[in-house]
Amino acid sequence: MISLQNITKTYAMGEVAVHALRGVSLTIEPGEFVAIMGPSGSGKSTLLHILGLLDVPDEGSYRLLGHEVAHLSDNNLAALRNSTIGFVFQHFNLLARTSAAENAVLPMIYSPDGKRKNMDKARKLLTEIGLGDRLEHHPNELSGGQQQRVAIARALIHDPRIIMADEPTGNLDSASADEIIEILNDLNRRGITVVMVTHESDVAAHARRTIRMRDGVIQSDTLNGALSATGAVKPGAPAPAGARPTVTQSDPVIAARSGYLLSEIPHDFKQAWRALMANKVRTALSMLGIMIGVTAVIAMLAIGTGARQSIEAQLASMGSNLLILRSGARHTGGVALEAGAVTRFTPQDIIDIRAAVPSIKRIGGIVNGRGQAVYGNKNWNTRIGGVEPVYAQMRASEPTAGRFFTDDEVNKRARVAVLGQTLVRELFGDANPLGEYIKINKVNFLVIGILPEKGATSWNDQDNMILIPLTTAMYRLLGKDYLDTVDIEIVLAEAIPSAQEDIKALITRTHRLPPSQTGSFEIRNMAEMQAMLTETSRTMAFLLASIAAVSLLVGGIGIMNIMLVSVTERTREIGIRKAVGARRRDILAQFLTEALVVSITGGAIGILLGWLISMLVSALAGWPVAVTASSIILAVGFSAVIGIIFGLWPAQKASRLNPIEALRYE
Repeated sequence: MISLQNITKTYAMGEVAVHALRGVSLTIEPGEFVAIMGPSGSGKSTLLHILGLLDVPDEGSYRLLGHEVAHLSDNNLAALRNSTIGFVFQHFNLLARTSAAENAVLPMIYSPDGKRKNMDKARKLLTEIGLGDRLEHHPNELSGGQQQRVAIARALIHDPRIIMADEPTGNLDSASADEIIEILNDLNRRGITVVMVTHESDVAAHARRTIRMRDGVIQSDTLNGALSATGAVKPGAPAPAGARPTVTQSDPVIAARSGYLLSEIPHDFKQAWRALMANKVRTALSMLGIMIGVTAVIAMLAIGTGARQSIEAQLASMGSNLLILRSGARHTGGVALEAGAVTRFTPQDIIDIRAAVPSIKRIGGIVNGRGQAVYGNKNWNTRIGGVEPVYAQMRASEPTAGRFFTDDEVNKRARVAVLGQTLVRELFGDANPLGEYIKINKVNFLVIGILPEKGATSWNDQDNMILIPLTTAMYRLLGKDYLDTVDIEIVLAEAIPSAQEDIKALITRTHRLPPSQTGSFEIRNMAEMQAMLTETSRTMAFLLASIAAVSLLVGGIGIMNIMLVSVTERTREIGIRKAVGARRRDILAQFLTEALVVSITGGAIGILLGWLISMLVSALAGWPVAVTASSIILAVGFSAVIGIIFGLWPAQKASRLNPIEALRYE
């Protein structure tokens, strides 16, 4: 079963080389019970660790089950430990925050063939060794002998061929020691090979064979006599008839599995939660950084998204594919004359433009002014707009109640009005204004419609206005014989540049403007303004999110810190897991899971706080906010990425620990 040839192992203790093994050769047959003895520093523990694949020799050959294993990869060594070897340690090496049953079933989690945890088998084994009433007890609730029995159950859970026992009775009283030895003898009688390190002669006497070591070499290798008291067979006798089948050299070396099993995920999350709850304050402080970062991201994006949606709504109210033709001003001697001093537009210009530019969809003139609106004992100064019926479609101003005026009413210079929401609130309160008469600059107007609410900025309230027919405004109210602006809607956005040039050439020609007076009118492209404002709002939202992301980075550093501390504190646990078959990938996954638990839990709390803060800001400041699914996904995803990135280094550090060095860590 085991064959060692010229095995050497040297440790570096600072600048001093310690030769733990010096050319050790040894053969162990299936079904043997071997005791290895020697004083401290003799190399007996090092020999056991190499036999148990916890350590690798510097030189020499180690054949296990007929295959060379001295220089296998870490993953293959882990697979062999898991499938072939069971460990019983002097210090028990049980997971502190785990029940007896879960400790016993631990090797099955890392089984190379992907077996699921078999808790029934673990409970059965514990019951057979007298721990049926201690299945859910943690190690600190068990005596030394009970803990060692749990360790034996853990060693047997995956039906090993070899039991490696390192001072299994060293920390036990005599009664418990006798019980453990009897269990080992019983296992040996069933055909399991037992290799035990001990410094006690009376314990070694229970073995069939005793190997004594000194200064890294085998000093003696002797067979013990028959032990009728314990039932051990005589030296050299064959294994009992009921023993397990022995291993032949044709048995293949079990290869390490290549993937990460989904069945390990619940275990990793459960262990992660237990480890984090063991240090609640430290865990909470680490979550705090992620929580603040996610809160900031959610709140900032909510405010930024709300502001962008508000801007987009206001831009939509300006119309799409819209050109605005307005009078400019002439500069004479460094002095700018008033707008329209050179060029003033008339309804005839609208006719000419419509005829000359085929890409026009709608066109309408506008005159502007201000006036005092009066209803009953209330009055309000407001903006007056004289427009044509096409204004409603071009500027997204279809009334929410009532109607817009018609072409016939424009031709008749009718005294009808459509009111903005601000004017409705100030003059009518909760009353219905439709069908009522108001005075505008002492002229009676019938209210026929209410405009949709478009919002306000600090400098412009789009809802504080009255729209009346263009001709009524020009000839009955404002006394203008010209247009202030002309709205021109183009069919397609791609046609806007050419239409703009055609209109410019037409106005220059029809108004006979010299080249020196090209500034006497201007054409504003509202599509360009919309794109510019939209891009600006996106940039601001990105900047806000970037500032919030800094908080997440700080939280990530906190996660890295707690994980590094956790790796140091749990070095022995890492050694235990590797001893029962955990690969580097398994350890890496476990500690990354802990980092994810911290970041995702902190992120979930941060989402809730971010939403609450956003709603509070909206209520107190009146700012529009919008918590979107994309912002939540971004925050959670970013926090998870932060957890993975900053948890990766500590996890890799844990996964690279040498199992025997980890087990020795204090």
